[in-house]
Amino acid sequence: MERWLPQWVTGEPVLSGLAYLVVLLAVSFAVYWIGRGWLVWGIRRLAARSKATWDDALVEAKLFAHLAHIPPALVVYHGVASIPNLDDGLAVLIQRVAVSLIVVVAATSLVSLLTAVNGIYEANPEYRRRPIKAYIQLVKITIAIVTTIIVVSTLMDRSPWIFLSGLGAMTAVLLLVFRDTILSLVASIQIASNEIVHVGDWVEMPQAGVDGDVIEVALHTVKVQNWDKTISTIPTHKFIEESFKNWRGMSLSGGRRIKRAICIDIRSVRFLTAEEIEKFGRWALLADYIAEKRADIERYQAESGSDARVEADIRRLTNIGTLRAYIVNYLRNHPKIHDRGYTLMVRQLAPGPHGLPLELYCFSNDQEWANYEAIQSDVFDHILAIVPEFGLRVFQAPTGHDVADLVAAAKEG
Repeated sequence: MERWLPQWVTGEPVLSGLAYLVVLLAVSFAVYWIGRGWLVWGIRRLAARSKATWDDALVEAKLFAHLAHIPPALVVYHGVASIPNLDDGLAVLIQRVAVSLIVVVAATSLVSLLTAVNGIYEANPEYRRRPIKAYIQLVKITIAIVTTIIVVSTLMDRSPWIFLSGLGAMTAVLLLVFRDTILSLVASIQIASNEIVHVGDWVEMPQAGVDGDVIEVALHTVKVQNWDKTISTIPTHKFIEESFKNWRGMSLSGGRRIKRAICIDIRSVRFLTAEEIEKFGRWALLADYIAEKRADIERYQAESGSDARVEADIRRLTNIGTLRAYIVNYLRNHPKIHDRGYTLMVRQLAPGPHGLPLELYCFSNDQEWANYEAIQSDVFDHILAIVPEFGLRVFQAPTGHDVADLVAAAKEG
């Protein structure tokens, strides 16, 4: 029966063959220890002393640590063939495992290199807004698939084309399994080519509860840090399929829009008296406006020939119009408001149950959120305080305090 068993199972030769194999493994381990412990350590020291940043990225990606596994595998691959009294079948199996290990290490090293390339690319602020992480992730997936096919074909001693030819029959299954990857790949290409989303953009997607800065654009997902410091992860293809708002245009414009209205009680709108016209004519922000309107009214009266004693036939200044002129000049002279190249106006909206809306439309020259809100608040603080000077009242729905005053007045009456 012994003649049917392989030589490495029976008899004295197995001891000699195993001894050589143990020595070979010890030599390969020594080669790995030298490569990992000394060469990689030396490369790290050189990278730390170098002023360049690309070598640091290669070290952080553990490229050299992965490459240190290749020499031991080569030692085993070439050394196993010279072991005497070792069965050919076992030697071939060990060589196949060594080749498979070399392929896996080479693929892992290539993945580490791609990671380092992405890190070097994103280290440049000029390129950070055009991320390539999605493409690198796609290449990594391709490397993983190809590596798996090569390793399996090597261990089974079959041609890789046999496995590749069988992929045609699995196309439907692959499309189902990699559906999200395919959708994300197409979306990533569209996002990159059309510059739809960049890292650092402020995006707003209400249907997903997203409102914050983009911190990562990857193949499958886009990460957004919301203003409450939570992280939202959205599938990449959602930025193609669904609508969202990107505030990048505002950031690039150099201004941030202020669009807010105050409601004026319509019952307080009236013509200005002569005393008020004289008073406003002394205000620095209204002096030119009052002088221009006075000259315009006098010219109109002279040309129309209307009787100045009939109030309905003459033009007069209103308190609401004078307030609008005051706010416009106030905004034009405000140091935090853009007055050139940007829309600046104060307009009336349609009157409604809450009075006459007077809307301010302008742009602040500071885009930072806290500063922008402070500028907007300062502007409306001043306007709300100045409105009574024009004989106007800001509309406010009756409160419990107002009702209590009415009740107290009725009791006293």
